[in-house]
Amino acid sequence: MDDVKIGEILLPGDEAKQERQEKTVLKKFWPTMKKAIRHVPFSRDVVAAFYCATDRNTPLRVRGILLAALGYFVMPIDAIPDMLAFVGFTDDIAVLTTALALINGHIKDAHYDAADLALADKVEAE
Repeated sequence: MDDVKIGEILLPGDEAKQERQEKTVLKKFWPTMKKAIRHVPFSRDVVAAFYCATDRNTPLRVRGILLAALGYFVMPIDAIPDMLAFVGFTDDIAVLTTALALINGHIKDAHYDAADLALADKVEAE
């Protein structure tokens, strides 16, 4: 997966596109995360990014980048099928890693706190 493709995936889009992506992410994030949690080495960061992306206090451009990355993560059709376990999540990991690097510093302690609580709940539910 080359940088140009990742750059295209992470375009924040306009507000209407972000709203569509947010609806998709809200609907599909947790079912996808549940399947991926053992394969994504930085699950806490991904969940914190989810909370940052859905936080209305996060700058619009940052929300757009995160929603684009999380939208790619939750979509069933991507460059490498996710059903191939870890290998299937490598392209998702590349997109998420790039997004996290681009928005470095915008994920706040409150987002990590929410991620920790959510992950603890998910682990206890299993």
